Amino acid sequence: MVAVEPSCRRALFGWLARPGSEQPGPQGGLCGGRIVRWAARRAWAGALRTGLWHVYLPELVRVSSMADSSAVTKAVIPAAGLGTRFLPATKATPKEMLPIVDKPAIQYVVEEAVSAGLDDVLLITGRSKRSIEDHFDRAYELEEALAAKDNSDGLAQVRESAELATVHYVRQGDPRGLGHAVLCAARHVGHEPFAVLLGDDLIDPRDPLLTRMIEVRERFGGSVVALMEVDPEQVSLYGCAAIEPTDEEDVVTITDLVEKPVPGSAPSRWIIIGRYVCDPKVFDILRQTPPGRGGEIQLTDALKVLAGDPDSGGVYGVLFRGRRYDTGNKLDYLRTLVMFASERPDLAQEFVPWLRKHLDSLP
Repeated sequence: MVAVEPSCRRALFGWLARPGSEQPGPQGGLCGGRIVRWAARRAWAGALRTGLWHVYLPELVRVSSMADSSAVTKAVIPAAGLGTRFLPATKATPKEMLPIVDKPAIQYVVEEAVSAGLDDVLLITGRSKRSIEDHFDRAYELEEALAAKDNSDGLAQVRESAELATVHYVRQGDPRGLGHAVLCAARHVGHEPFAVLLGDDLIDPRDPLLTRMIEVRERFGGSVVALMEVDPEQVSLYGCAAIEPTDEEDVVTITDLVEKPVPGSAPSRWIIIGRYVCDPKVFDILRQTPPGRGGEIQLTDALKVLAGDPDSGGVYGVLFRGRRYDTGNKLDYLRTLVMFASERPDLAQEFVPWLRKHLDSLP
């Protein structure tokens, strides 16, 4: 029989008794870490009832480690692109720092990650991206100047970005595609599932897409991508998915992924938008993925492999019907600016009437 120190028993009991650990999942049942904790409680009860710690302790250790390793706690945000669609503005300013009214686009993305409970954020950057690091750092001279003017609102705005999350940085070096950028995160992420958020897509905070994707990962395992339905003529501009239904209305199993299909040959109208929750197995696939079109390593190619491998946990899609704002090209960027300004309480009262008047004046 194995003797278990009282301190060890207390530690295990504390983990098992975490607040809220018995709350039901989104469909009324237990999911993810809750299933693991439920299984651990059964092992704990068996050990207490029988005294056979040598039988139940290995099971307790196994299931507790499963809970820790299955939690999504880290977000990866690729930000190493050259931003050539926005030249000459992006010659000296990173595209990610272009403002949506008065806040850089990348801050909205970090805020989304934090709202989903991911406050460990890794930014994949490159040369000439130093201003991104400065934005998420303290600006003592500016803070002192604002404090001296008793500008508390401005001071709070300046400090907000520095206090959002624990932000880390790694440089991609050569921009060799999204898959290569994600692979640069392998050392930081380790063997944990992680989220990937692309800066070109902004998701309205009233539509918690990333939170839902993490819930799906907890229930189904594997990797999860966000899918959005578009008109047939737009499908060839994106990667799209072949899908099969599950027992949840907004969740599908992905059986295949096609990057920018030939018009008329797409397996569905559901395209991949810039949100992923990846199983760490994706790193091994990316290391073996040869460069594709343009000499780039594509994340879609690695997910396609995982979708066809039953041992990988599979790939699932969340069907997103909420509000998404695109900042990937000039026209969509301008649309996003107008939409954000039109909904800002401090701007809309003057901006919307002016906009209507201006539109009426156009020939």
